[in-house]
Amino acid sequence: MKSFQNLVLLQNLYRLKALGFVYSDPFFINKTSTDETPATLQHLSHTISTCHLCDLSKSRTQSMSGYGNPHADLMIIDFSVSLSDDAQNGYYSGRSGETLKNMIENVINLKIEDVYFTHAIKCKTLNSNIPSLSEWDSCKSHLFAQIEFIQPKVIVTLGNDAYYKVTGEEENFENVRGHVIDFKKYKLIPIYHPQFLLRNPELKKITLNDLKTIKSCL
Repeated sequence: MKSFQNLVLLQNLYRLKALGFVYSDPFFINKTSTDETPATLQHLSHTISTCHLCDLSKSRTQSMSGYGNPHADLMIIDFSVSLSDDAQNGYYSGRSGETLKNMIENVINLKIEDVYFTHAIKCKTLNSNIPSLSEWDSCKSHLFAQIEFIQPKVIVTLGNDAYYKVTGEEENFENVRGHVIDFKKYKLIPIYHPQFLLRNPELKKITLNDLKTIKSCL
């Protein structure tokens, strides 16, 4: 019975071929060919800006690949693009962005142009929802490629979501916040997200100490 079914299937395939149908190998949307791996950070930025691997590309104004010094000692990773970031195409937009800028310039004593800032999820989320696992799967190769191109001394993750995605560790954030963690060949320091600090100003003094730790590692 199975051989008869295979014969019928084969006959149908030959019939379709005779009608002009062309067959191709299967492909996977979230799988990047080794031939398409970006050779430079600039090439990677172009790949991100034209990415349509997930549904976030349908609602964004633009993909946000990253901003700053491509040879930075300090790389800062936020979790996802905010609505104000997307609307303004800016990496330090809104009160949260202004807070982060002040943290960099007034405590770490760097200009924002001296650091490299990017997001784990490169596009704003749909209706401010939490990005799905498949959306992260579409973005993570971009993020880890950026880290390898930049080769920072220190990686700072903003908030628990960014820390969990970058490291894959889901332990209590309070147990790792402000600690210097060996991550691959880099030093990684998780800190509170500036937006969280705006809602909880009593934690600014703790974050000040975390920023001093970051400065000491540079």
